[in-house]
Amino acid sequence: MRHFRFSFLLSFILMALAAWWGYSNSGVSGALHAIWIAGVLGVLEVSLSFDNAVVNATVLRNWDPFWQKLFLTVGIVVAVFGMRLLFPLLIVAFATGLGLVDVWTMALTTPDIYSAHLVGAHAQVAAFGGAFLLLVFLSFLFNRHKKLHWLGRGERLLARYGSDGLGVMLALIAVFGCVSLVPAAEKYSVLTAGAVGVAIYVGVSWLSGMMEEDGGDGDAGMGLAVMRGSIGGFMYLEVLDASFSFDGVIGAFAISSDVVLIMLGLAIGAMFVRALTVYLVNKGTLDEFVFLEHGAHYAIGVLALIMFSSVGYHVPEWFTGLSGVVLIGLSLWSSIRHKAVHGVQTEG
Repeated sequence: MRHFRFSFLLSFILMALAAWWGYSNSGVSGALHAIWIAGVLGVLEVSLSFDNAVVNATVLRNWDPFWQKLFLTVGIVVAVFGMRLLFPLLIVAFATGLGLVDVWTMALTTPDIYSAHLVGAHAQVAAFGGAFLLLVFLSFLFNRHKKLHWLGRGERLLARYGSDGLGVMLALIAVFGCVSLVPAAEKYSVLTAGAVGVAIYVGVSWLSGMMEEDGGDGDAGMGLAVMRGSIGGFMYLEVLDASFSFDGVIGAFAISSDVVLIMLGLAIGAMFVRALTVYLVNKGTLDEFVFLEHGAHYAIGVLALIMFSSVGYHVPEWFTGLSGVVLIGLSLWSSIRHKAVHGVQTEG
């Protein structure tokens, strides 16, 4: 429970802010409504980002305590205020050509117009996020150093013959497929967004690998490599969080058009996702339930395909959230069965 103390404390503060915001607009009834909406949005964010927490934990467990604490401090600020508030504002500012102050005023005074602009940029964001998330999944699938394979022989063959280059090629093919679903006026911007998603993934991977190679020999060099490599890992996790967060922001507008309540509610969820990540690391959950990491990555692969498809077809938010929960649930069940037969093993 200690892993979630700070999350509960900050959630209480955010709920109080939501109540104040609702009370200042509509009195007591407004305060109660605001608390309810913030709570629902927090649950929505956790349900959509549980697989994000598991994948975060697979990266974070290799970090030293300093970087883990940095992820819980600076990382939280970036996740809560950067990805849930500033990121959508920047998207609307880029789409409309307005300044951030003007966009913020639009979000507060005419939330319907702000929401329309945000939804209007969905194709570009979906192409960016889909490309990045698909590469996250394919990188895991094509990892020939994995010892355990959830889906057996087929997954083992993919790990043996897959490569980073093949992953990039498949991601670009998916981007071109996404481009074919949009009107002619949007094709260039969607193609550019998808290419940027691929480029950022490749760039972060290159940066992380380069810094690890610069560590040198010996214990001190290896420690430096881990610390420097975590810079690349930190960037990787924040871009991953950005890819997940926009889906939650869009879904939130189906529940409320109040941008302040959306920010507060999604921030509550983001806090618990961060705390859940650290809990999984400290409790060794990924070592105990060895296929949990597999289920989370397959959920990310499905989410990437959903994001690409959503450019041309409507995909309900409940399906997006449920698909991840089902895959993680199946991987947890497989892990329990595996543990009963083989005991606790560490995935390598």
